[in-house]
Amino acid sequence: MTLHADEIPAGEDLVRSLLDAQRPEWAALPLTPAGAGTDNTMYRLGDELLVRLPRTPDAARSVHKEQRWLPRLAPLLDRTVPAPVHTGVPGEAFPLAWSVYRWIDGDEAGPSSVRDWAGLGSDLAAFVRELHGLDLMGATRADELSWYRGGSLRECEEWTARSLAGCRALVGAEGSGQLDVDTLERLWRAALALPEPSAPHVWLHGDLKPTNLLVRDGRLHAVIDFGCLSVGFPDAEHSTVWDLPPAARRAYRDALDLDGATWTRARAWAIAVAASGIPYYWHTYPAFVAECLARLEAILADAA
Repeated sequence: MTLHADEIPAGEDLVRSLLDAQRPEWAALPLTPAGAGTDNTMYRLGDELLVRLPRTPDAARSVHKEQRWLPRLAPLLDRTVPAPVHTGVPGEAFPLAWSVYRWIDGDEAGPSSVRDWAGLGSDLAAFVRELHGLDLMGATRADELSWYRGGSLRECEEWTARSLAGCRALVGAEGSGQLDVDTLERLWRAALALPEPSAPHVWLHGDLKPTNLLVRDGRLHAVIDFGCLSVGFPDAEHSTVWDLPPAARRAYRDALDLDGATWTRARAWAIAVAASGIPYYWHTYPAFVAECLARLEAILADAA
């Protein structure tokens, strides 16, 4: 499944060739697809390893970032996070950086793996508090650590307006009953009217949605996919809690004691990111479009 115009396909034969060239001791291990997101394709390698390849040159910048910073951050966090065991270098067949990680056992957070959603919300809040409290180790909001979700909402005003217009055309036409884009736009603009955040910059995971949360026995065990790792204001970090059930969302907010302005800005980030995904992936990734729609519907239900 190709999602981007500049995507570089990475099938099993290509992965084998990369391993043959760079880690021949692993080349004969069983290789099975382990999922694909909007930015990366993954393969399980044997029982203990995971190969992760970026889809595009832009996504490869995130690979460099993970390779540099995760070995420093992982030992400081109580929850398990991935750390590369091989930093793959570009080659003729695949001109981008890639990585091999230790396989982390666990189930994605969802109805079949979590019964106590309030407990999961509290666990996630504890991880966020810990991550945001880590020393920046000299890192600043620059280069690959300067990602839009840690900055100002006002810098995203133009493309968010285009995204909401795209949503209106696709699923928000008057009388369609599918999505109340007018209310979403009012909620977005309410956040724009607030003062800019004043909290200090912190480490941000950037994409704490359920597919990046692994649970064991119903509790948070690991947090994966640090491709959106950045340094910035914490508001956007909270946006993905609208992907979780209300009980998790309430427990998360209560545990972090988030004030109204922070919550309003977090909600606006949730709107902006989800609204942008609907028109972009409308024809290529219906499952992701469904995730975006579910997030916006949860926001509307809360607002009501």
